Amino acid sequence: MSKAVYINGIGTISPQVTFGDVPFLETPKEITGNRLTCIEPEYTGWIDPKAIRRMSRVIRMGVASAAMALKEAGLDKPDAIITGTAFGCLEDTGIFLTKMIENNEHALNPTPFIQSTHNTIGSQVALLLQCQGYNQTYSHRAFSFEHSLLDALMMLEEKSLSVLVGGVDEVTDHSFSIMNRFGLYKDESKIDGIIQGEGASYFLLSGEKGNNTYARIINLATLYKPIDVIEIQKWIKTFLTNQSLNANDVDLILLGSNGDVAKDSVYSEVISSVFSNATHGVFKHLCGEYQTSNAFAMWTAAKILKDGKIPSTILKHGASQNPKRILIYNQHLGSHHSLILLESC
Repeated sequence: MSKAVYINGIGTISPQVTFGDVPFLETPKEITGNRLTCIEPEYTGWIDPKAIRRMSRVIRMGVASAAMALKEAGLDKPDAIITGTAFGCLEDTGIFLTKMIENNEHALNPTPFIQSTHNTIGSQVALLLQCQGYNQTYSHRAFSFEHSLLDALMMLEEKSLSVLVGGVDEVTDHSFSIMNRFGLYKDESKIDGIIQGEGASYFLLSGEKGNNTYARIINLATLYKPIDVIEIQKWIKTFLTNQSLNANDVDLILLGSNGDVAKDSVYSEVISSVFSNATHGVFKHLCGEYQTSNAFAMWTAAKILKDGKIPSTILKHGASQNPKRILIYNQHLGSHHSLILLESC
């Protein structure tokens, strides 16, 4: 990226206490079982109580986190809204499909169907803000948030705007049951394994610094279904070279280890070969595994760069020094690999 892009406001609802002016990951929620659900705030301070009744849980989370990001940036509304979500509004989808079966496809309430579409979250944010600008939703599986962020970076490269970018996904009883049937998640009798998660994170991006700027986004990259670890290592080295950096210029590697021993071994090989002396941490033990979890990772990295301290709850190796650059490296089920590089201001 030739132009600087800054994170001027953030809002996150996650399985941890992350919404609003709260301590930064000091007392993480204890993990029980194989599913993490969001700790939701009191929404009446952020959303009109009359509107709350008509919103599903994931829409409330998305709208509130977007409102928080705008408040931190000191804006009433952005020029554009871009949302990444892999599954959209699963709760409404489940309600609609259940009623369709129960009513034998007759006399169905259209509201759950209307609110089940992927773009409902971004649309509701725009309606409440009366934002009539560019509004886009990306549903590209585990690259949904990354492609939303890429779209924003390309827009900001062309013109001076304020862009609200988010990553939102939820887990419901129906979706968890279906995914768990495939054996994706942790067996509760075992220590290792994937824990299902969810979350909603929005970021206000701009080409200019604000009074509350968190960090600068340098660039991002994605890699789909690499052949082997060697290809991944070359990809990371090329990414750093394209930013005129090397491994020693990165102060913290934030890894998306999720408890899947076979898949997580990739991170170990990359760390040992590319970042042999790097400080590194992890984040999915806090938010769980979901396809837009990189939004939570970017929130974590932005907070670290602003506070100048790495929380002990994410630090796996190295010193808790004052990091200047953080590289987020995430992979989902071994097929979707992504990098997001941030630096302090």
